[in-house]
Amino acid sequence: MIAPELQRFVELFVRWNGRINLSAARTVEEVTLQVVDCLALVPYVEGPRVLDVGSGGGLPGLVLALSLPDIHVVSLEPVHKKAAFQSTAIRELGIRNAEVQARRVDPDVDTGFDTAISRATFDLREWLDRGRRLVRSGGVVLGMEGREQRELPADAERLPYAHGDRTRAVIRYRP
Repeated sequence: MIAPELQRFVELFVRWNGRINLSAARTVEEVTLQVVDCLALVPYVEGPRVLDVGSGGGLPGLVLALSLPDIHVVSLEPVHKKAAFQSTAIRELGIRNAEVQARRVDPDVDTGFDTAISRATFDLREWLDRGRRLVRSGGVVLGMEGREQRELPADAERLPYAHGDRTRAVIRYRP
């Protein structure tokens, strides 16, 4: 169903989630569904420098790093126990193209990323506004939309995909 390296990530995630709260997804099946959902972003990631804001247990940042070896993911996660999990996953799974910073997105965060992503951290319109300040000219801001569709900025595209019995969408915004 998923690549072996992603399966190892799922197993590590489930073990840690039993001790600390990384996600409401508790079983291998539930976490696998979250990973598969993150994979919907893969076709839309551009350039080598990717920022994942509020990635929790590495969804989608570490999933993207494992799936796209030619990118470098910087994951911002202010909750230290979740950032600690990501650091452990990077080390134990040998992920060479990712780093985690235990911090919030703030004015001191590096800018000029090729792609900035956030999944279920902010209201979508708020994320698109914040994300545009983090990407280089010509960069792309990606968000994920659930069942409820929101009004989008004029330059944003809704890119639907099937996730189980639901339709979701990647939102691609070129500020």
